[in-house]
Amino acid sequence: MLTGHSEPVIEPRTATSARRPSVLRLMLQPRIARGALRVSLVVGTVLNIINNGEQFWMHHTVSLWQAALNYIVPFCVSAYSAARNEAQRTRGG
Repeated sequence: MLTGHSEPVIEPRTATSARRPSVLRLMLQPRIARGALRVSLVVGTVLNIINNGEQFWMHHTVSLWQAALNYIVPFCVSAYSAARNEAQRTRGG
């Protein structure tokens, strides 16, 4: 928040915001992580077929890093979305 003097005003944290878990901590909760893992297995497999299918079928080498990212990115997106929804639900907004 800025005042008329263009100096930032630091607002103190309330007791409820200090106790609220971070989105990263929520992402790593077993319930959320398991759901995100299921999503990433399905979406990652589809992405690998789309992105690397020809290389797989022709027995060419596939970048392990690219194949792994096809699973990592959907996991992160799914876990982040679930964690944000959980944080908003518990916050009441």
